[in-house]
Amino acid sequence: MSETTKKTIELPNSISVRDLAALTSASPIQIIKILMSNGVMANINQVIDFDTAAIVSTELGFEAKQETYDEAPEIESGEVPLWRRIISDEDPKMLIKRPPVVTILGHVDHGKTTLLDAIRHTNVAGGEAGGITQHIGAYQIEHKGQLITFLDTPGHAAFTAMRARGAQGADIVVLVVAANDGVMPQTKEAIAHAKAARVPIIVAMNKIDRPDANPDYVKQQLADAGLVPDEWDGSTIVVPVSAKQKIGLEDLMEAILLVADNTEIKANPNGKVIGTVIESSVDRAKGVMATFLVQNGTLAMGDIVVAGLVFGRIRAMFDHRGKKIMKAPPSTPVQVMGLSDVPPAGELFQVVESDRVARQIIEERKMKASSESGPGPKATLEELFSRFQAGEVKELRLIVKADVQGSLEPIINSLNELSQPDLKINILQAATGNISENDIMLAAASHAIVIGFNVQPDSAARSLADSEGVSIRLYDIIYRLTEDVEKAMKGMLEPEFREVPVGKAEVLAVFKITKVGNIAGCKVLQGEVRRNGKFRVRRGDTILHDGECSSLKHEKDDVREVRTGFQFGISLKNFNDFQPGDILECYTIERNG
Repeated sequence: MSETTKKTIELPNSISVRDLAALTSASPIQIIKILMSNGVMANINQVIDFDTAAIVSTELGFEAKQETYDEAPEIESGEVPLWRRIISDEDPKMLIKRPPVVTILGHVDHGKTTLLDAIRHTNVAGGEAGGITQHIGAYQIEHKGQLITFLDTPGHAAFTAMRARGAQGADIVVLVVAANDGVMPQTKEAIAHAKAARVPIIVAMNKIDRPDANPDYVKQQLADAGLVPDEWDGSTIVVPVSAKQKIGLEDLMEAILLVADNTEIKANPNGKVIGTVIESSVDRAKGVMATFLVQNGTLAMGDIVVAGLVFGRIRAMFDHRGKKIMKAPPSTPVQVMGLSDVPPAGELFQVVESDRVARQIIEERKMKASSESGPGPKATLEELFSRFQAGEVKELRLIVKADVQGSLEPIINSLNELSQPDLKINILQAATGNISENDIMLAAASHAIVIGFNVQPDSAARSLADSEGVSIRLYDIIYRLTEDVEKAMKGMLEPEFREVPVGKAEVLAVFKITKVGNIAGCKVLQGEVRRNGKFRVRRGDTILHDGECSSLKHEKDDVREVRTGFQFGISLKNFNDFQPGDILECYTIERNG
C-alpha cells in the first residue's frame, strides 16, 4: 500500500491491544506478533503508548494521528465560580438563564434543617405535583414560575470540600443566623468559606418569633463580620424569617431570585455536559447511585459519564421526587444509575462520546496521579516572594488561629499593617481555638497558609494538612509571627522547620523510683516512640508538657525505639506528673526543603 492510499486513524495517548485490534480491523494475535517483532511483549489487555501503537498501525497500512479530546476543565485557583469558567468557552448567543443553585450554611442549632424543610413543604402544599419521596441531597422548588435548586448538604465543611476538589456546587449561599443567638463561631467560619469562594451571601435571620430575638444586635454583629445589611447602606440582603411559623419564606425566595438576576447565572443547554457529584452511595438492590447537579448542557439517558476515576453509561435517572426522567437540563439535580464505582462527593463529571474515550481519560488521570504522587508543593511563606516576583501571586492569604481573643486582635492589626499596594495580606478567617480540619479545608481550597498562636493543630488537621499540602506555622511570640510574615514579603525568610508526628502512646501505670522520679508505663497505640524524639504529654485537650526523653526502656533494656503494640517505660526531662490515661505524642523536627 502506498503512502498516498494509507488510511488515517486517530489514536489516544495510550490504548489496549484489544482496542487497537478493533480500530485497525486486525486480530489481536496479529497485533501481538507485530509487537513481539519490535521487542515488546504484551497480552491482549495490555495498554501501549501512542508511539508504539503508531508503529503497529503503520505496519498494518494505517497512518496514525494523535487523538485530541476535551478533558474536564482544570481548576486552578477556585477564585472564579465553576459555572463562569464553563460558560466562558460557550457561544454567548447560546447562553440562557438557568435556575440558581442555593446552599444553606450557618451555626449548628440556628435552624438550617428546619428552614430547608419549611421551604420544601410550603412548596409542596402550594401545589407541587407529588411529594418528596426520597432524599437525594438536592431538590428544586418553583416560585412565581421560576425554579430554584437547593443543595441539602451538611454545612460548610461539605461546601468547602467541593471547592477544594475544584467544584463550585452553589451559586448563592443563604446564611442562617438565629435572631436570639447572633453571630457564632461557626457562622464566622461559614462567612469566611463563602467569601473565599466568591459566592454572594443572603442572610436569613431565623427565629424572629422568639421573645428574646434581638434583630438590631444581630445586624450589628453581621456588619462587624463584614456583612453590612442593605438597610444600613450595605450590600447584604438580610431577610427576617421564622422557619417554624412559616414567616418570611416568600421574602427569602424573592431575595434569592433578585440576587440571581443581578448575578446573571447562565448556561448552554446544548453545550458540553458538565457538573458536580453531590453525593453517592451503594444501594443493595440498585447498585451504585449518585446524585449529579448538571451545570451546563443537558444530561440524557444513555450518556457515558466520567467522574474522577469512575465512568459508566446512565441506565436510569430520577428527579428529586423519585420520578423517572429522560433528560436533565442545567441546574437540575438528578439521581443516576449505571456508574462502575462510587465517585467522591464534590468531584466534577463530564459526558464523553464513548467508553473508549472514558477509559482513556481515566488512564490519563491515573498516570498523572502516579507521576504526581504525594501532596503538591505547599503554599509556604518561603515560596511567596519568588511567586510574587514571577507575577503568580498578588496577595498572601492567611488563616489565623489564636488561644484567646485578646491575642487575636493585635495579631490581625499587626498583619494588616504589613499589607502593601502590590502585595496585599488577605486574612480569610481569624478565630480562637485549636487548628481544625475545617481550617485546613479552607486553606486547601484557597491556597492559604495557616498561622497558629499558642494553639496546636489536632491530629486529624495535621494529617489532612500533610495530604493536602497545607503549610501550618506555629508561634508563641507575636513579634516573631509578624516578623516572619514581613520577612517573607521581602524575600528574606529562612526555610522553616516542621513537626513530623512519629507515634502515640497511652500511659497505663505510673511507678515512683527513688532518686529518679516517676516512670510512666505505657503502650504504643500507633507508629513508634523514639528516644531521640520530642514528647508532648496530653491530658484530654490540655497539653501538660512538651520536652525531651531522659530514658526509654523495654522490659529492663535501654532501647532506641518501641513499635506499635509493645509496652515500655519512659521518663521525661523536667516532668513527673504522669497519670494513667495520659497520651504521649512523639514527634521529630525536620527542616522543610
